[in-house]
Amino acid sequence: MTSDRPRVGIIVGSQREPRAGLQIAKFVQNTIRELQSQSDLNIIDLAVWNLPLYNEPGIPSHIPSPEDYKHEHTRRWSREIASYQAFIFVTPQYNWGYPASLKNAIDYLFNEWTGKPAMIVSYGGHGGGKAAEQLKEVCDGLRMLPLDKPVCLTFPDKDFMAKVGRGEDLDTGEVFKEYRVEIQQRFSELMTKL
Repeated sequence: MTSDRPRVGIIVGSQREPRAGLQIAKFVQNTIRELQSQSDLNIIDLAVWNLPLYNEPGIPSHIPSPEDYKHEHTRRWSREIASYQAFIFVTPQYNWGYPASLKNAIDYLFNEWTGKPAMIVSYGGHGGGKAAEQLKEVCDGLRMLPLDKPVCLTFPDKDFMAKVGRGEDLDTGEVFKEYRVEIQQRFSELMTKL
């Protein structure tokens, strides 16, 4: 990796098993790679990080350095997030909002997010637009630079939703092919904010 290639973190917002989030994040990653190879696109899977419910004694906006956090898991998370120049949040919609696992991961930090562009890709039976709206508001509160419009991937039918619920392999490339251009356009817009 050369230093002039921006690092973009693709955050998988769901930790539930089974889940579609990781497959959808890989679809987003592959769709963007078809467009360009000028950035490093890395998946950050919250299921792998498995952060406990926020347990730092300090207020994140008052913590300027990873070494100032009490817990090693927070210091590692801080260094990970600080190493990226932009983010793509891939989130399902749970009960008209985004998952607690994603909110928890975001709330661990503040300065590491500030000033960085963010793109939101939501998904669900109705596309996840309400979750995307809430997440954008949180990004605004963190002083990130979220894109105005999210990409909302709508599941095609109840059969597909049932497959998601069973944890089956999904043909995301085929099911979401109509969203490829939109994902690529939003990513290009994200890169202009760097």
